[in-house]
Amino acid sequence: MADRTHPVELHCGPDQGRAGGPDYTAVGLRLGMLDVVRSSEEHSLVGHLGPDLLGPDWDLNLAVHNVQRDPRPIGNALLDQRNLAGIGTLWAAESLFAEGLSPWLPASELPPERLRALIVRAQRFLVINKAHAVQSSTGERQAGRTSYVHGRAGLSCRRCGTPVRVEPIGEAPQQRVMFFCPTCQPPPTM
Repeated sequence: MADRTHPVELHCGPDQGRAGGPDYTAVGLRLGMLDVVRSSEEHSLVGHLGPDLLGPDWDLNLAVHNVQRDPRPIGNALLDQRNLAGIGTLWAAESLFAEGLSPWLPASELPPERLRALIVRAQRFLVINKAHAVQSSTGERQAGRTSYVHGRAGLSCRRCGTPVRVEPIGEAPQQRVMFFCPTCQPPPTM
């Protein structure tokens, strides 16, 4: 696994059978995991992915169905690329905050209309930000002002002033971190 505090830069030359083909450079920041495979093996990594929020064949109904049947907390369900592809910790946290939903609310208990609104919100964030190097849920691109909760642990919630929290979510090896406001995103009642 790559060191999460340093950027990863990968230089790829042409495939052996494509002499003279283009060289590529990919740069990733704060990657949790990076798998590099030949194009012929791509299916082993992406063949199981759910509908792609930015794909030409995006299917909102299938995404809602996939997430709705997931018994885990909604934060886990959004991060599981088998349910829908493209949401990482940034957009999961920011979408859940915008919709006032606790990341620990069981996905299967969300009414379909709330789940649909959440997924539409996440897709909207992705679409708006795909052309920008600096990702923002607030509409601001200035450092320190780009998110409501993600990356703001211990800082005041922009809506209510409560300190933003961060906690692990999920099981190893897919365990991630989730930022949230405990006031604006009240925990589920047991």
